[in-house]
Amino acid sequence: MMQRPFPALVFGLFLVTVSGAALADCNGVAQAGVVWRRCAFDGQAMPGARLTGAMLRDSSFQRADLTGADLSDADGYRAKFISATLVGARFDRARLIEVDFTRADLAGASLRDADLRNAKLVGASLANADLSGAKLGGADLHNADLSGARWTDGARLCGPRSVGECH
Repeated sequence: MMQRPFPALVFGLFLVTVSGAALADCNGVAQAGVVWRRCAFDGQAMPGARLTGAMLRDSSFQRADLTGADLSDADGYRAKFISATLVGARFDRARLIEVDFTRADLAGASLRDADLRNAKLVGASLANADLSGAKLGGADLHNADLSGARWTDGARLCGPRSVGECH
């Protein structure tokens, strides 16, 4: 008689119950609080997506279109938004530590009070973006366009030729 792998099943259920965390469903609907951990959405079109409070850790959105998306309060630790279109997107209070925004278009985006420590923003467009209260310690802004951006102090606007730093 064949034995079922009952102990492994019980062990698996036990882990889910103890951790209390939902497993990532990379096919889940784009909605507030979605858990998309270690998922790939490269090249996907998600304009206007409402991903407030989403778990996006280690996920990839390379060349994705998230124009006007709301990612406020999201946890995007080590997420990749390389060459993504994020025009007018909201990342207010988002945890974006070590995120990669290389060559991303964040023109007019709101990153108010976002944690961008050690983020890679090389060649990114942050023109007219709002960085009020953002934490940029260790962030790489090499060749980033900051023209017209509201700086972290919330008062200063970067000049028209601000590349790599706010002038």
